[in-house]
Amino acid sequence: MTAGTSPRAPGAGSSTAQGSSRDAHRWEERVQRGAHPLVYPAFRALARRGPVVRVPGLGVVVNDAVTAREVLLDTEHFSKVGPGAPSDLWTPVLGPSVLLNMEGEDHATLRRALSGLFTPRSVAQLTATEAGASLGTLAPRLLAGGTVDLVQEVGALAGTVICRMTGLPPTDAAVRDAMVAAQSVVGLVRLHRRSLTPSQVRHAREVLGTLSEPARAAYRDGDPATVPGRMRGLGLSESEALGAVGAFVMTGTETIQSFTPRLVALAVDTGWMDRLLLAGPDDALRGRVVEEALRVTVPTPAMLRSVRSAHSVGAVPVRAGERVVIATVTCCRAGGAFDPARDADPALRNLWFGAGPHFCLGMPLAMAQVGAVLDALRPVATAGRSLRVAGREVARGVLIPSYRRLRIEAAASSSVPVEEAP
Repeated sequence: MTAGTSPRAPGAGSSTAQGSSRDAHRWEERVQRGAHPLVYPAFRALARRGPVVRVPGLGVVVNDAVTAREVLLDTEHFSKVGPGAPSDLWTPVLGPSVLLNMEGEDHATLRRALSGLFTPRSVAQLTATEAGASLGTLAPRLLAGGTVDLVQEVGALAGTVICRMTGLPPTDAAVRDAMVAAQSVVGLVRLHRRSLTPSQVRHAREVLGTLSEPARAAYRDGDPATVPGRMRGLGLSESEALGAVGAFVMTGTETIQSFTPRLVALAVDTGWMDRLLLAGPDDALRGRVVEEALRVTVPTPAMLRSVRSAHSVGAVPVRAGERVVIATVTCCRAGGAFDPARDADPALRNLWFGAGPHFCLGMPLAMAQVGAVLDALRPVATAGRSLRVAGREVARGVLIPSYRRLRIEAAASSSVPVEEAP
């Protein structure tokens, strides 16, 4: 298949689904509810009440993709800084200069300075270098009859890449342990709370403090190929650079570690896996399957904004200081079940990565790592084998819904026993 070819649904001549679309939906529901057993069902219920719903104690909830995009693009009336916004959550832990809690010219200046680290060429080179070492044995192990935990494999790649970008020593056991602990801080966030509790803030600072020495060394070294080095070049302080390292460590592995195993599980469950692996990096089919999986899994289940001045969200009037909760998960899932053969809805395109000046800076990095994992698994398909999910366990108490474990193996053919559906 060549670039520009439209994908078609699995059928004659394509792989047979290990499970079914219904099974895939059930597993995705389990993943969502494992992360948010109360909030996710509440979001689903709110979606039935209309595109924009005011919920006392929570905020104005947006369930419509068009309205969500309007809010994200309107930085005059809606901000990431203010009551109920991301700044309330992260500034006490990371300081004021970590992109996810910034607005205006300061945000634009820092984003421009860091953007060179995230160009498609830069992240492709970095990812290829690290993937060769961490994923090089993945297909041979599977073809030799082994079983692999894809969550662990993807996490190792993502952690190594973030270490390189932030100037942390990727082979330092203490740094790796601190990164795992720092990622757990993200799981403390709850949508019904506008900020972390004082004890949670203390815990988060203690965890991130473990990274202080290597991050400080990276800042003082001033290497422009690292986040701290770029920040030093901008004239930002050492403490601001340490906060940025903490932010990248906490968020830089979450998307890839959550999404890639869910992509593989969806593709196996619905019969798309063989064709996905046989598609090359520039093949339109690969891009469409990945995009559709992003829509279904929704890497950012919700986004927060604070109202800067009186305005309206859809038909709902809002006042300064109110909180807007964009329920990205319900906006995106309104597009229906996983189906790469269906034309993409323009209103939903990349909504899971945001829109406007806050569109996810790390999106090219995440996509490069997804591609690296698919490339590493491709020899399984070219050898005439099919991937099978041998077992899975849903993660609980996390912010980004994910699998805790996803064990995969190579089957002799695509006609393999169906894993028992939940």
